[in-house]
Amino acid sequence: MIASLAPRAVLVRRLTEYELLLEEHGTPQQAQFYIEHQGESFEHIRRRDTRQKDAFATAKAGIPRTWRSVEILRSELSRFVFERRDIVVAIGQDGLVANVAKYLDGQPLIGVNPDPALYDGSLVPHAPDSVQCLLMECAEHRARIESRTMVEALLDDGQRLLALNEIFIGQRTHQSARYRIVLGGHEERQSSSGIIVATGTGSTGWARSINLERDNALVLPAPEDLTLAFFVREAFPGSGFSVNSTMGLLQASEMLGVLSEMHEGVIFGDAIEDDRLEFSWGKRVSVRSAHERLQFVA
Repeated sequence: MIASLAPRAVLVRRLTEYELLLEEHGTPQQAQFYIEHQGESFEHIRRRDTRQKDAFATAKAGIPRTWRSVEILRSELSRFVFERRDIVVAIGQDGLVANVAKYLDGQPLIGVNPDPALYDGSLVPHAPDSVQCLLMECAEHRARIESRTMVEALLDDGQRLLALNEIFIGQRTHQSARYRIVLGGHEERQSSSGIIVATGTGSTGWARSINLERDNALVLPAPEDLTLAFFVREAFPGSGFSVNSTMGLLQASEMLGVLSEMHEGVIFGDAIEDDRLEFSWGKRVSVRSAHERLQFVA
């Protein structure tokens, strides 16, 4: 009876470089030949694979024996059914946390860094051997939780996309994105390399890079703020196009509207282009802070 009431630990990882090479080339020998022919070190790839698998094993060993547990790959997230009392452990690079976040509904998420020399660790701050303690703190409601803002894109046909870091709106190809942007009653027609709408969590990544290039940089929001930041990338001041609304902050009650003038427009979140919304000519999208919040174990 006690075991049936215990939480379930869900361990999430992505395939390592080594595993991906084996999928592509079939055998370690063929993978090694290919990598070394490119002038790279196959031994370094093997070592990174070992470090990441050791980290996964250490995290797994921290799960209490009375708990249920399950292991899934990033590629399986869209088909996996999370339970209300799950505690999720993402073991990998920072982007893995963003990949997992949009599938959760209030479950706490622990980010574990398997290789600090390889990954910055903004979203994976914890060591593998801290998992046991963190799981118990989560189960006993003692963990320090950051309720991180997420961003949503809602099409006029009801389709919706959720992201932790940022939403991108633009062309599928490298052609200019053309659209009408609407903010606070002001509308203007633009041609650009696309629009980024970022959360405070995303402000340490893509949005930060764009912001640093601007002479009049914004003070970007914190991860728990409901405020979002938007940036128009490389707006073109040509005939019929304006460049007045190219960056700014969206307060919790505000939304950014975009009307597509593209035949191959797309919307995707957290750099996952395969999970996208088609944004063809005449479609409208509203982007704002989502009601979902990531319960991030700090």
